[in-house]
Formats: sequence, structure tokens, C-alpha cells
Amino acid sequence: MSEVILKVAEAKSRDVGRSIVRVPVRVMKRLGIEPGDYVEISGRKTAYAQVWPAYPEDEDKEIIRMDGIIRQNAGVGIGDTVKVKKAVLKPAQRVVLAPTEPVRVDPEYVKKQILLGKPVARGQAVDVPFYGGAIRFVVVQVQPGPAAYVSIDTEVTVREEPVKEAELTIPRVTWEDIGDLEDAKQKIRELVELPLRHPELFKHLGIEPPKGILLIGPPGTGKTLLAKAVANEANAYFVAINGPEIMSKYYGESEARLREIFEEAKKNAPAIIFIDEIDAIAPKREEVTGEVEKRVVAQLLTLMDGLQERGQVVVIGATNRPDAVDPALRRPGRFDREIHIPMPDKRARREILAVHTRNMPLCTKADVEAKVCNPGDEVDLDKIAEMTHGYTGADIAALAKEAAMAALRKAINKGMINIEQDIIPQEVLSKLKVGMSDFLEAMKFVHPTVLREVIIEVPEVHWDDIGGYDAIKQELREIVEWPMKYRHYFEELGVEPPKGILLFGPPGVGKTLFAKAVATESGANFIAVRGPELLSKWVGESEKAIREVFKKARMAAPCVIFFDEIDSIAPARGSRLGDSGVTDRMVNQLLAEMDGIGTLKNVVVMAATNRPDILDPALLRPGRFDRIIYVPPPDVKARLEIFKVHTKKVKLANDVNLEELAKKTEGYTGADIAAVVREAAMLALRETIKERSVGAKPVSMKHFEEALKRIPPSLAPEDMRRYEDIAKRLRRAIAGL
Repeated sequence: MSEVILKVAEAKSRDVGRSIVRVPVRVMKRLGIEPGDYVEISGRKTAYAQVWPAYPEDEDKEIIRMDGIIRQNAGVGIGDTVKVKKAVLKPAQRVVLAPTEPVRVDPEYVKKQILLGKPVARGQAVDVPFYGGAIRFVVVQVQPGPAAYVSIDTEVTVREEPVKEAELTIPRVTWEDIGDLEDAKQKIRELVELPLRHPELFKHLGIEPPKGILLIGPPGTGKTLLAKAVANEANAYFVAINGPEIMSKYYGESEARLREIFEEAKKNAPAIIFIDEIDAIAPKREEVTGEVEKRVVAQLLTLMDGLQERGQVVVIGATNRPDAVDPALRRPGRFDREIHIPMPDKRARREILAVHTRNMPLCTKADVEAKVCNPGDEVDLDKIAEMTHGYTGADIAALAKEAAMAALRKAINKGMINIEQDIIPQEVLSKLKVGMSDFLEAMKFVHPTVLREVIIEVPEVHWDDIGGYDAIKQELREIVEWPMKYRHYFEELGVEPPKGILLFGPPGVGKTLFAKAVATESGANFIAVRGPELLSKWVGESEKAIREVFKKARMAAPCVIFFDEIDSIAPARGSRLGDSGVTDRMVNQLLAEMDGIGTLKNVVVMAATNRPDILDPALLRPGRFDRIIYVPPPDVKARLEIFKVHTKKVKLANDVNLEELAKKTEGYTGADIAAVVREAAMLALRETIKERSVGAKPVSMKHFEEALKRIPPSLAPEDMRRYEDIAKRLRRAIAGL
């Protein structure tokens, strides 16, 4: 029987857990096999799988794509070579599985949904999807052995007691469990996996392999996952260090514990020591007062690059605060390389979603047609990826879990599932699907991690909710929405989109409303900052608060930062006496963040004020607030539109003439008109209660006229003239710049 030697490559996300391998068609012809046939894969161990044609881009390569489970079953890693030949398997009479953790599962479900037609061999691992996740099983018995395939007549038994930990040599995290991060994967494989698996390469070249890697990135981006995956794929001993476990109040104990860990790793080499949140146990020595921290840092430095040889032990550190780590650790010989883990973009989020939903029964078009799912409930992962700006990998995992829980809650409330039953029947499980509505419901509860510390709002204001002001709406669309939605056009033209917008005008004209509508319509994250909240009595804290807001916005991009009443934190420098210079320093910080050395990409700064005349002039130049938009009091047409918006849900009498009301409300702002509609409705309600009417009385014209008497306009003619003058002066000043 002919066999070929192929190089192992990682599987694509959609093939994970299917017990399939992909090889080029020309190789299949050489082996005399057809799609769906069984193959025997010989590495350090022997594994069996079904074969499928390779992807078009792999057709000219001598590779075999297989997932982490098959690689583990064959005892190989990515980049190794395996022998592949046709396997002639008989149908299995009996298969016994044992879980790796306590669980009860229907054997019929496992047979029909997971194993049917799949090859099984004693000792191999099988992943069984289990509502939102997967549980790993080990094949403990196959008749006839050593390998067979599962048919409809095969008797499948699932043991209740789990296999002992000692029997488990199967890793839990593989490269396929990490969505995207291809660049980071490649670097970490070169730096860790290669030296641990093939140290002879480095000896031959006469160089020392890297001994330490520092993973830097926001929380939840996959730093720990990368470390686990590389340990598992390299078949290395893995030791995780958490800061609090090391620290001890007794003199010398913390350092002794560190030495023990390094000694343990050395004995079990090749080994990986993973230090999570390394900034907690190795902070900058000049900034800490405690002696324990200083001694721990010194001990770590000695262990990582001291007189003693470390052998095949690689140290991986992870932090989201690299600036807080002692600089002595960040030199060659200790942490040789630093790998930055970025926030996932739309394409990466799509891949992460595919990883976390691959074992999930998602609503498809066929399910909608079969009426298993409601119309419009089919899951569109591309759309979800587009909606989840600022979400990390961990946030997306939480979102997928929450969506699954939402679907489960819905099924329990409808009475589909009886939780009193010992085992849920298979026909019930098959109707349990996760739909698009469940993901939208989950998004109400799962917000981006990076925005949890700042004031986050998810506005639900659309352009239709703002009456009139068509020109301003269009301008805001062009400034904010277009760069986010059509960035490729801007890049093609070589144009940088505006960074900042200042809305100014009398109070109550809808400046804050515009900002909310911009955030909603553009689909961006929205950080609302109320100026006075940033002020602190401690020197440097106010500036730090501004830096933090911009830092979070960069992480959660595309993002809109909205400063309401910006005049409270950015008045003209030198104008305020007796405030210890805090506002001056805040203005300086704001100027540096908006147009400093660091770039603002996909972050738009919006601000609102009714006192633009007292703002610092440096803020009003291009590059900071590029566009200054005057929001005037509404004219007759705008007032009519505002009345229409606010009376949309109000029960109106036939005699109500909105055009007439619009004419009568000269000097009224949008907020005033909203108050008039509310007062008119209250007057109608008083009459209803007084007369004890069966239904609510509609709001008539007399109620509106009474409301107008009670609520005068906010703006007098001289106020409007003053704002017009300010607008003219600002335009002249900007033109003069």
C-alpha cells in the first residue's frame, strides 16, 4: 500500500472537531483515495481521520491540514512531517467513551450527531459540542480494534466517571482555539516552540535561543491563551505563576517560592514558566516602597539571567501595563522579545466569533424555512463582527455564552425544556437554536472591557429623533460617519478625516442630542465625559483622567468622545486665578492628546458649549477642533419638525395645528418645545382625571395655548443676536488663523 510524507499545518476554524484532514487532490490520487475515505496518519503515534480535498490555495503544497485533537492523537506538532496512507476500517460493534470531567450525556446524541461515520481508535480524544462549548472524551474501548468507524448499528456507551488526570495527555488549548492573531502566533512559535522542540538547530547556528518573551496587550486579547497553546503544542511542561501566590509577609519566602518554581521547571524541561500580570510582582523598584517587591524583582532578574544556566526553560510574561514593569527585566537576556497583541479588528472579530460559535447550534436559513427559527433570526457573523467595535476576544467569548444563555432562557420560558427531566431528549435538543435576536439581547449586557471603567453610554438616538437641522445633520454625517464607514475612500484620496467637532449654541438647541445621534448612526462606541467629573484636588490626577479617556477610546476605536460643557475644563489659559493652574494643565493635556505626537485613529472628539468665547484659542485651530458648527435656535421649519417628533406618540385632537404652533414659538429651543408638549399633555391628563373620563382625553389646541402661556421662550431676541455675533467673530478668528 502506497504512502506519502506530508508536512503538518493547522486546520481552518470551520474544520475543527470534525475528525477530518485536508490533503491536495493530486496526493489523494497518488494514494488511491476518494473524499470521505479513511486515512492512517503516523507520527510519534498513529491517528485516523476522514480525508477531504485541500483548499485551492494549498493545492500546490505538500501539506496536510489537521486540528489540534488529531495532531495530539498522532503525537505531532505544526511543521512536523507525518506518513499518510489509506486505511481500510470495519464498522465498529462497540465503542466506549469516558469524559475528562463529570458530565451526563445521551449516548445516542453522541453517536448520531458527532461520531456517525467517523473513525475511532483506542486512546484518541473526541470533542463533543455541549451547548456553547465542548467536552472532551477519550475512547477507552473499540471493538474490533485497534480502529474502526462508527455506524448506525454501533453500540456507543458513555461512562459517567471521568478518566483520571494521569490518563490525560491531551492538551486543552490548541492554535485553532485562538481566532486570528496570526502574526503573534508565528512569532511565538519561532521564539518558543522551535527552540524547545529542535534545540539542535540553534546549536548548529551557534546562537542562544530567546529565553524570555513579554506579551503586551489590553486585558482579554488572548495573552494567556497564547502561552497555553504554545506550551501544549510544544509538548512542554507548563507552570503558571500568579502574583499573589508568590508574595509572602515572611522574609525571604517570596524569593524561595520563585526559586522553587524555576527549579521545578528545570527538572521537567523543556518547560514554560508563565507569569501573568507580571507588573504586579515585578514593578519599577524606584516607585515601590515595600522591600518585598524589590527583593522579588531582584530574585527574578537573577533567575532569568544570572550565573546559573537555565537550560530549556522559557519564561513568558504577560501585562497590559508595560510601563509599570521594572526596566531591568525588559533588556535582552531576560525578556528578549516583546510581542504586542492588538485589539481585534473586524476581520479578527469574525474569526474569533467563528471559534466561539463552532459548537453552537446557530439559526440558519434552512432553520427559518423549516420554522425552527423565527423569520429574520438567522445568524450573520459578519454583521455581529461589525457591531462589536472595541470588543476583545474575551468579550466575544462572553457574548457568545450570553447569547446561548438567552436562547436557553427563552426555551425554558416557552416550556420547550423541562429542567426536571434527568436527560433532555434528542428531539428537544435539535430544536434548541441560537438566533440573531439572542446575540442582540446579549449585547445589552456584555460591553467592551476597555470601556467598563469610563462613563459609557449606548445612545439610542437616531437622526429621525431630531427635528429639522438638515444641513447640520449632513455635515455631521460627512465628518463622523463617512470616515468610519468609507475609510478606504479617504485612504484612496490621501485625505485625513477631521479629528474634532465643536458644537456651540444656546442651551437647549440639541447639541448633546446631535452627539448621541452621531454615535448611534455611525455604530461607534460612545464615551460621554462631563467636564467637572474630571477635576480632582490632587495634582496630576485631572490630566491623568483625560489621558485615560483617550487611551480607552483608542482601544475601543471606532469611538466618539463627547465632552459636554467643555468650557468648564478648557477655558483660555491664564484666565482663572486661584485654581492652582489645574485647568491650564488640563488644556495642555487635551491639546497634546488631540494633536500631539500620538495619533488619533478612528477616534472623533466632539464637544458642546454655549460659551465658545471663553475657550482656549489653541483648541479652535485646524487639527484639533477642525469644524466649529453653530447650532442656531430652530427656525419655523425646524420647530415644525421638532413638534412632529415630540407629538409622534401623543394622542392629539383634530383641532391641533402644528404649523400654527411652530409660528407662535419664536425664540423657543428644542428643549422648550419638548416642555410645551409635555405641559399640554399634563393639562389634558388633569382634565381626564378631574372628569373621570373612561379613556384619556386627547391633547387639544387650547391645551397647547395654555402651555405656551406657562412656558415662556428661553431666548430673547438680544440673546439670539449675541450668539449670532459670537458665531461671526469665531468664523473671522478661524479665517485669520
